[in-house]
Amino acid sequence: MEVVQVLHMNKGNGDTSYAKNSTVQRKIISFGKTIIEEALLELSSNYDIDSMGIADLGCSMGPNTLSVISEIMDIVRATSGHLRRPVPEFRLFFNDLYSNDFNYLFMLLPAFYKMLKEEKGIGSQCFISGVPGSFYGRLLPSNSLHFVYSFSSLHWLSQVPVGLESYAVKHLNKGKVYISKSSPQSVVNAYSSQFQADFSQFIKSRSQELVPGGRMVLSFLGRKSIDPTTEDGCYQWELLAEALMSLVKEGLIEEEKVASFNAPYYAPCAEELKVEILKEGSFIINRLEAFEVDWDGGAVADTHTEQGKMMVGERVAKTIRAVVESMLESHFRMGQDTMDVLFIKFAEIVGNHLSKTRTKYINFVISLVRKG
Repeated sequence: MEVVQVLHMNKGNGDTSYAKNSTVQRKIISFGKTIIEEALLELSSNYDIDSMGIADLGCSMGPNTLSVISEIMDIVRATSGHLRRPVPEFRLFFNDLYSNDFNYLFMLLPAFYKMLKEEKGIGSQCFISGVPGSFYGRLLPSNSLHFVYSFSSLHWLSQVPVGLESYAVKHLNKGKVYISKSSPQSVVNAYSSQFQADFSQFIKSRSQELVPGGRMVLSFLGRKSIDPTTEDGCYQWELLAEALMSLVKEGLIEEEKVASFNAPYYAPCAEELKVEILKEGSFIINRLEAFEVDWDGGAVADTHTEQGKMMVGERVAKTIRAVVESMLESHFRMGQDTMDVLFIKFAEIVGNHLSKTRTKYINFVISLVRKG
């Protein structure tokens, strides 16, 4: 599976689209707003910037994308007013993989430009570009950016870890799709090594693109424990594997297909992040915070009733489907009917699980300063 080619959120604005099922991501964004504001205040106070380069890495598409950049522009405008400086022009770069639905995002821009002009009076000072490509490498010219942010993207790896690819001679993680308590140590090591290589390359690339003193705020899923098999780091994948194996029992997919699938995902702990950032050496860690997030974004309060159990299961299933369907479709070659069956089963499994224990995601927000 070529991650660059197949990983994308579900396109458009249909019932299973990312645009309609990104409540959890919106909740995660809300946790990072205070840290973004703090970083921008310090950046604007310390530097008089005429033309501010801002990049959203892993932008996806839909309302979340433009709401974040709108708030960033508000903060910069307010800070400029407080400091009695002119508002800088904004050079905005939206990045995601080539398969992202940039067309859907670009179709939202006319209304966005109109809003900037009528409500904020800065329509002519905003220049937006799409930058397709992997952020695990250079995307923009040296010293072209002042502020970089990325939400809900860096837990995706550049590739399935070496030795766990679908074409591997021996499948090491049979019956599972990610790290599990039953996974051999070699699987854990492969995932850890891939994350280290990817994250260090991400940090190195951004160090070249950001100006000295530039800021970067990163927000993505992780785990509290050093142990990568804890529930807060991997259990959603455990339940998805259970749903896939139920389709194997019904003869809808081949067991070999499950054995050869491993998600290009990794939930790191704080220690792993610090090691890679300090090793690369170009950034100061200003803040590193961890927040708990409900799998459904906190939408369903009571999961103990039959209705609550069904509702939370369906909400989580739709959220996960909007994110992983492209990968499952590519690997398993499922038709739409089989995909529907899979996520109906997944919803039931998730509902049963969350009615007994309210497992939560752990989300990190890191604020970094480019050394001058």
